[in-house]
Amino acid sequence: MKPQTIQIFLPDGVPTSIREAEITNRLVKAILFPRAKMDEISKRDSVHFTGVYFLFGSDEDGTSPMVYIGEGEDCFKRIQDHNRKKDFWSHCIVVTTKTNEYTKTDAKYLEHYCLGQAEKIGRFKTENGKDSQRPSIPETREHDLLDNFETMKILLATLGYPIFEEKRKAKSTKEIFYCKGKDALAEGEFTDDGLLIHNGSKCTLEESRTAGSWVSGLREKLISDGVLKVINGLLIFQSDYIFSSPSAAAVVVLARRANGWIEWKNKEGKTLDELKRK
Repeated sequence: MKPQTIQIFLPDGVPTSIREAEITNRLVKAILFPRAKMDEISKRDSVHFTGVYFLFGSDEDGTSPMVYIGEGEDCFKRIQDHNRKKDFWSHCIVVTTKTNEYTKTDAKYLEHYCLGQAEKIGRFKTENGKDSQRPSIPETREHDLLDNFETMKILLATLGYPIFEEKRKAKSTKEIFYCKGKDALAEGEFTDDGLLIHNGSKCTLEESRTAGSWVSGLREKLISDGVLKVINGLLIFQSDYIFSSPSAAAVVVLARRANGWIEWKNKEGKTLDELKRK
């Protein structure tokens, strides 16, 4: 990672509306717009360029973020079709070059690569099927596009969608926190996104009588999504998972109401509250 200068342009002057982002000395450009701005965005030349696009939304119960990744020679035409046929999305980001330099093959390669990375990192559920095929492409061009991908990754995160950002950040055991309880032992990190629990962490299976519907509902959702699985009388995390708050992470692990700022501690026994809030 290195310092970056990113320019964001607001065509209509509204920070929650259309946003165009670019790193000033790079070729790639990203355009974010809400679904309600389809008419306005159609007048922007960049969305008609060849490139890749990302439709962002959430699943039916609103608890898991979702993304559809596509490509097009005229991205907006493809997005118009999705506007008629797909319900889940609320925002779209189109990624192209400032001077419309991508070919159809370039776009297909970036779509295929982005989909693989999104599934590997797992921050968003992918709404795509399994029909994305890697096109044949010269090795030299592949490296150019992978370099473009690194810019794309930064721009997407800057616009509020860190789809390609690795979850784990800790570089030493000093940055790892633990949550312990009856039969429970979980480890995680306090990140920019919240409390990240590591794959393999163990949770108490039986909930306390006073756990409440919030605790039960959250755990049931994680079980139904396959994030938690019952193994030998314990609930075990099957993948890394980010919670928006330390307390949400703690109640899932301990199967009861809990203050995560106190329950999460480092190896020396210092609480998250002591280390991060005082």
